[in-house]
Amino acid sequence: MIALRDAFLSALVALGLFAPLVGLVTTTGEHGLALELRPVATAVVVGLVFFGRLLVLVRRGRTRAEATQANRALAERITRAGKYVTPALLVAAVALPFTGSRYYIDLGTLVLTYIMLGWGLNIVVGLAGLLDLGYVAFYAVGAYSYAILATTFGLGFWTCLPLAGLFAACAGVLLGFPVLRLRGDYLAIVTLAFGEIIRVVLINWVSLTNGPNGITGIPRPTLFGLAFSMDGGSGTIADFFNIEPAVIQRIIFLYCVILVLALLTNWVSLRLRRMPLGRAWEALREDEVACRSLGINVRNTKLTAFGIGALFGGFAGAFFATRQAFVSPESFTFIESATVLAIVVLGGLGSQLGVALAAIVMVGGLETLRDFLSFLGDQMNNPLLSGIASELPLYRMLIFGLALVVMMVLRPRGLVSGRTPSVALRKVKEIAPDLVAQGRG
Repeated sequence: MIALRDAFLSALVALGLFAPLVGLVTTTGEHGLALELRPVATAVVVGLVFFGRLLVLVRRGRTRAEATQANRALAERITRAGKYVTPALLVAAVALPFTGSRYYIDLGTLVLTYIMLGWGLNIVVGLAGLLDLGYVAFYAVGAYSYAILATTFGLGFWTCLPLAGLFAACAGVLLGFPVLRLRGDYLAIVTLAFGEIIRVVLINWVSLTNGPNGITGIPRPTLFGLAFSMDGGSGTIADFFNIEPAVIQRIIFLYCVILVLALLTNWVSLRLRRMPLGRAWEALREDEVACRSLGINVRNTKLTAFGIGALFGGFAGAFFATRQAFVSPESFTFIESATVLAIVVLGGLGSQLGVALAAIVMVGGLETLRDFLSFLGDQMNNPLLSGIASELPLYRMLIFGLALVVMMVLRPRGLVSGRTPSVALRKVKEIAPDLVAQGRG
């Protein structure tokens, strides 16, 4: 009875919160704007809160020993499954351009971009334990670096790519110096401010960034100097291979570029994790005082984490600029930082596979759900489903927040919360999530 009463009170609170947010929507009527009631959507949200709260209370009835044992057993099963999931995801990623339509290739490109950003931020947050809420700043620096170099000096993508990463890494080191002595909430506030400072600079430095209007006409990448052009003239892919020019060729090439960049990010991250630098990051995450007492240079350890994490963010930003052929400050808001951080937290801090799975679910899953609801609405001639599908992007952050709440209750350390030690003697044993610190920055 106590659990039912608690769940009922939670549902009442949810009704008060979501009734105006979800249950009311403005529509254009004959006499201007009008309010339309949506009781079904409100009932669904309140019902989810009721049953979710009930589930939480039931789980809390278990003893601590039972919960710990269950979490460790689940972590071991997920780790064993990861040995098969990782190759399957790699095969699916390689096969996508040859089996999917343009829509799914574009969606795969977007997902891989967020995976790459997640792996870059995972170095800072997951391995070094430094909470960074302004990661979008390095994304923006990489994008604008490539855009300015390419449009001003006429440099190609492959020439500007390492330069964009280098500029972003310098920005990461620049951020690292003022926050060397900050931890926890203070570190999060400063990194958040840094991201906003970069966005404001992009808006107001009109002579360099063209201000709110952004930069247009950013050149596309080439394949060994061969351009992807629809005219099929000399120096193009179509002319060299004697094939009919098509837009899908450029789409597939961009997908292959981000796939290679993401795999490079993963490979470098795994190699660094096994090196002394990576072990210093993990020691810093576990306990900064103990790390300093072991003789590890905490200053250099933090700066390298910020710099290398920003490097991969700069690479992703350069790819974003060349894919869109246009950049503006509106593309680099705090919402992007929150999305990437949510991907890292949901997937499991320090887990490469967990970040990839979280990005697939959060970015690709939401788009797939929208298409599925739209398809059902058309097939069943149901305007309610079609309306939900069209408005689903508006509730994107609400869905992300709900996913975070559910994960923090059920899996507080992320989907893949167990850890495989970077260096082990003899047999490698999985480290349970409750034995690993997440770092407090």
